[in-house]
Amino acid sequence: MPLWVRLRCGPTPRALAALALVLLAAVCLAVFHFWSVRPQAVRAPEAVEPGASAAVEDALRPGGAGPLPRPAAGVPPSPPPEAAGQIVVDVSGKVHRPGVQRLPAGSRVADALREAGGVRPGTDVTGLNRARVLMDGEQVVVGLPQAQAAAGTTGGAAGAPGPPGPAAPLSLSTATKEQLETLPGVGPVLAQHIIDHRTESGGFRSVDELRQIKGIGDRRFADLQPLVQP
Repeated sequence: MPLWVRLRCGPTPRALAALALVLLAAVCLAVFHFWSVRPQAVRAPEAVEPGASAAVEDALRPGGAGPLPRPAAGVPPSPPPEAAGQIVVDVSGKVHRPGVQRLPAGSRVADALREAGGVRPGTDVTGLNRARVLMDGEQVVVGLPQAQAAAGTTGGAAGAPGPPGPAAPLSLSTATKEQLETLPGVGPVLAQHIIDHRTESGGFRSVDELRQIKGIGDRRFADLQPLVQP
């Protein structure tokens, strides 16, 4: 090939440098592409309890309760008595172990008698509804006639003859808290509710007002109605 052809068509040093830069850029792009699509290890997500996530969302929400308190290490938080599902009742009268009993919520009078050691032999439980569901703070009196218990009398053997004629009904407007607690199914809490209602309304004008007091349903009102008066 003639010299003038080689000089005219041959690459110049500048053209060779540009070609080298293009080849270098192509190599770099290829290396970056293969590096970005390489397989990578994926970490499994941690399990989060639904209750914990809801609590965290409430704490992070504007106006929320703030950070959740952390319990002391090694000491589990003790639930309140209401959350534990327990009630406290007072079993008195003709039972083997009278006193305060702690029972699961929803227990009945028969369960309270069982925890108190059972009824003493010969005790008359005709007027005692052993299938009734108990409420927290009430008192279960065993072995006293209904009229005698309403009058607030104590003692006496079970089945012993009562006083001649029916006892006078207990006055809701004048009875003390201790006298109210002698009524069937009425404990310290319910007796205080009756006194609070009496104070707010200025006394009882009718026995039917007992239905307005929290804790007195139709069945309990039926038990109390013949034993009380306004």
